[in-house]
Formats: sequence, C-alpha cells, structure tokens
Amino acid sequence: MTEFIPPGTRFHPLPSPFAFKRGGALHGARVAYETWGTLAADGGNALLIVTGLSPDAHAARNGNNPAAGWWEGMLGPGKAIDTNRWFVVCVNSLGSCKGSTGPASLNPATRQPYRLDFPELSVEDGARAAVEVVHALGIQQLACVIGNSMGGMTALALLHLYPGIARSHVNISGSAQALPFSIAIRSLQREAIRLDPQWNGGHYDEASYPESGMRMARKLGVITYRSALEWDGRFGRVRLDSDQADDDPFGLEFQVESYLEGHARRFVRFFDPNCYLYLSRSMDWFDMAEHGDGDVIAGLATIHVEKALAIGANTDILFPVQQQQQVADGLRAGGADTRFIGLDSPQGHDAFLVDFERFGPAVRHFLDTL
Repeated sequence: MTEFIPPGTRFHPLPSPFAFKRGGALHGARVAYETWGTLAADGGNALLIVTGLSPDAHAARNGNNPAAGWWEGMLGPGKAIDTNRWFVVCVNSLGSCKGSTGPASLNPATRQPYRLDFPELSVEDGARAAVEVVHALGIQQLACVIGNSMGGMTALALLHLYPGIARSHVNISGSAQALPFSIAIRSLQREAIRLDPQWNGGHYDEASYPESGMRMARKLGVITYRSALEWDGRFGRVRLDSDQADDDPFGLEFQVESYLEGHARRFVRFFDPNCYLYLSRSMDWFDMAEHGDGDVIAGLATIHVEKALAIGANTDILFPVQQQQQVADGLRAGGADTRFIGLDSPQGHDAFLVDFERFGPAVRHFLDTL
C-alpha cells in the first residue's frame, strides 16, 4: 500500500469526525492541494479545480514544484486559466492515493492501511472535502468551479450542497449521472482487479500486488479515453517489428497492443488498486436526479450560478457530449446564463488533457467574461 505525493503538495486537515454520505466517518483525515497565483484582497479572484479519478493536485508547475503538471498546457501565466489574474486551487480527490486520505492511508485506530475498512465513498464526500480547503484558505465565494471528468460530477455536487459558493461553473467532459455504458466499463475494470488472486480481498503489498488486474483495468480505461478515430489515425494496423513481437503465440503483435501494454505498466504501480475501486464506484453512484424527484434536469436546476460553460469532445464515448448538453440545459433551467460547446476533437474523453488548441480558447473566453 503506497501513496504517491508530488513534492510541494500542501495538506489541510478535515474536521474529525468527517462523516460520509453513505455512513461511516474518518478521523484525522486530510486533503492534499496546491495553489497558483495571488488571492485578491476581497477573495474575488479564486478558482477551484476538481479533478478526474487519477490526477494529483499538481495541475501545473509552481514555486513549490517546478515539474510540469497534468494540466500544464491549460494553467499558468498567460494561459487559458491565467494565474496572473486568478488564484487557483486544485485539490486531490478524497479517496485517492495522491495525498488525500484514502484506502491506502493509515487508519489511526489500527495503524494499518484502511484497505476495505474505508467508508463507502461518494462523489459528494469529495465535494465536501474540497470545500473545507476553500474555506480554510479564507475564500467565502469562488469566482468559478472547474471540474474535469469525474471532477465535473464533483463540481455539480459541490454547487448543489453549497448554494452561493461560486458565481460560475465550467464543466469539462463531465456529467450529471453515469450512463449504462460507463458503468459497464468501470464494472469490468473493478472485476479485473478483484479477480486477480493477488488482490486478496484488498490485502496486498508491494511484493504480492494485483498487477495483472490493474493492467487489464487500465487498458480498458485507456481504450475508452480515446476515440476509434484516433486509434486508427495513430496506429492503423501497423505490426511490431520482429524483434519487438512477443514470443507467445497469442502475444503482442500490433503496435496498438504494445502501446496499451506500455501505458498500463507505467500506471499500475503508481495508483493504489483499492483507491481505484472506491473512486470508480463513486462515479457510478452519482446521480443529480436524486435531487430532482428522479429527473436529472430538475436536479441540475437546483444549482444556481450566474454563468456556466459545459464543454466536451464530440468523439467522447465515456462521457458523451450529450451529457455536457444535459448539464448546460439543467443549469440553464436553474437560471444560469449557460453555453454548451461540443468540440470536434479526435481525441475522445482525454481531449481536455491534450487538445489545448480547442479546449484552451473556449475556457479562456468564458473566464474572460467573468
């Protein structure tokens, strides 16, 4: 059980006990976060970024850590999220293994990792933990909450739970509920991990680690993060050179297989399997329809912000673009001046992480209107 914390990460202690939506509580828990820019005297220039499943709080280089972050192309001086203007806070999700308390963290009651003794995690729990950081920094109202992928869910939960906490919202490749296709994929990912004998009911260590299960889970994820259009354009049917091919008669033969294998192997030892299970399931449970008598639009209409942008890639199969359209429609029903943009990026769900030429101008234009 290992936590992977970037240098320079800061931590905020959560109230103890910190109760969870579905029952249970944490004692002595914390949230990892990083900041960029300078907070204005009136606190009016604060932005909060809530992330997808796997990122840490290090979205971009800063004074505490000069290494490039996972959103380096979007965040920084003069960039779409301009840190010359904005004071930006990025939190690592509660339940993660990147600094915030999660299943890989030590349970103070036992001095052993929580493992499956961690409470059942909901997106709403992560939203409440993020707000604790915001308030600790002296911010009473955010100019904007920006949520990517799972973070789009977290942002909606946050805005619903804390009316008036933000003037605006940017939902990037997010959704108000999980669709059956996405639930099915994540279910298979979790099954791959749990069926690995080395998972051992969550009781693994570095020497006995569910690597095969994590590899399969990651490969499934990566396949859905990009589009068929990009897979075809990048790899086609190109085969490996003879000295690269696997000796196994059913082993790696095509370049796309080799890419997936390499990508998976780089990931599996840098994300805790139990954390993966908890965060994945939290997305399946999230549903804004709970707040609208079974209707998603009505649930979204309970959120009141002045302005909103919902944006996604037309090739996204995991959080399809109609879900960002739905977010826009629901926030508009709640009174927000809302715009929806579906971008013709070939890079699927991961487009917001790499296609800065399309996503950057859209986000910059929205923030410039605030």
